[in-house]
Amino acid sequence: MFNPRERREMEVKAWLLEALDDLKRTEGVVYADARYLERETESITVRNEEVAGLSHEETKGYGIRVLYRGSWGFAASGVLKPEAVRETARRALAIAKASYLTQKKPVKLDDTPPQRGTYKSPWEEDPFDVSLDEKLELLFSAVRILRKDKRIVKAEGAMQLFHTRKLFLSTEGAEIEQEIVESGAGIEATAVEGREVQRRSFPTSFGGNYAARGYEFIRSLGLVKNADRIREEAIALLSAAPCPVGEFDLILAGDQLALQVHESCGHPTELDRVLGTEISYAGGSFLTLDKLGKYRYGSEIVNLVADATIPGSIGSFGYDDEGVPAQKTYLVREGILVGYLTSRETAPVIGRRSNGCMRAESWHHIPLIRMVNINLEPAPDGPTLEELIADTKHGILMQTNKSWSIDDLRLNFQFGCEIAWEIMDGKKVRLLKNPVYTGITPEFWRSCDAICGKSEWKIWGLPNCGKGEPSQAMHVAHGTAPARFRKVRIGSGK
Repeated sequence: MFNPRERREMEVKAWLLEALDDLKRTEGVVYADARYLERETESITVRNEEVAGLSHEETKGYGIRVLYRGSWGFAASGVLKPEAVRETARRALAIAKASYLTQKKPVKLDDTPPQRGTYKSPWEEDPFDVSLDEKLELLFSAVRILRKDKRIVKAEGAMQLFHTRKLFLSTEGAEIEQEIVESGAGIEATAVEGREVQRRSFPTSFGGNYAARGYEFIRSLGLVKNADRIREEAIALLSAAPCPVGEFDLILAGDQLALQVHESCGHPTELDRVLGTEISYAGGSFLTLDKLGKYRYGSEIVNLVADATIPGSIGSFGYDDEGVPAQKTYLVREGILVGYLTSRETAPVIGRRSNGCMRAESWHHIPLIRMVNINLEPAPDGPTLEELIADTKHGILMQTNKSWSIDDLRLNFQFGCEIAWEIMDGKKVRLLKNPVYTGITPEFWRSCDAICGKSEWKIWGLPNCGKGEPSQAMHVAHGTAPARFRKVRIGSGK
């Protein structure tokens, strides 16, 4: 016997297949695909021992893409009825025909073979089976510890949970089902004394860390265990010395380096940005096509990969939203630019097949090129963080992002962090507040002279990468180990 959800999915699948079959027989239609998605989402925010936010949402619907004489059309609907599916397909075709009237160059897709398969992300404990009381008590317990000092004026804990089911079908014969569970949480303490305000977050800022795992990942984060340390660091920052100004060797902790990779490596390697289709909103890229295969992006130890195959990461999946299998490809190898994030439409421009980077936020969004797991590979025999500090004569160690700014070509950037330590003769000698560093992307990555080893490497999940018009928020991730950069411009912010 099938449960109501399974029966609904079977019905929608039959309707979508019928609509695709009709489109396939329509003159001028060279390709069409359909995505059906169901998602359950829960968000919880606790602030100063009160529930500041609590939501539980469910959404379901489908989107249909049509390629008519080399021009795209897209339409979506949340009405789960056969006539609504047929009407959505007709609307997508009408939009494609209208787009064809202004076509400058026809779209040509690569020859990726149609896939038939299933994918299920790994999880042990479905987070939606855990009681709300248990989730709240976890966050409240951490917040109570954060508030043990009256100088902590705001203590916050947050948690987000996702359960997504997707079906992909195409006129080429693709048929793919995927089920993905994602979980994430974090805590934050804001300390105030006089006019001084400082913040500390764990396990990282802006909501915490995320993974494609179940509630066991929330338990593993250690929010309660680390709350005392985070409170004390926030208070210590109130009287810490300002970060010195000048050129220093800079060590970035893994969580900050993840955002550095995101902004100065992930976004500029998106091929749609390189080709100019994101100029109006997100900007372009300095990594133009003439640089492929010969441009020195970083030092010889810098290796960057796009890898959607890592189990348990929110940048992983079985197939992207064009039905292309997840894969691992190099973007930068030994410091040289060797690849981009591509789609079936853009990959032929550089003579390749798609590396599976097309994803949509939900059923009512059209897929775009998005980051997967964009990782800085650890050094094969790299040091531990302690060994890297011991090898640094005079430098600054920075951790946890506070602010960032980068230009629309992803060249000039500035990052502020929550906390830093000055290093003298291989030892951390004092705590520093309001650290800021600036740079130019290729100069910065060329100055990288040390990356820690595999024991320090960790995946950091970011659930809110923005792109597109209308804007879409995507779940991406970055694997990093702490790394050192020579002679970086460092200053003190507020």
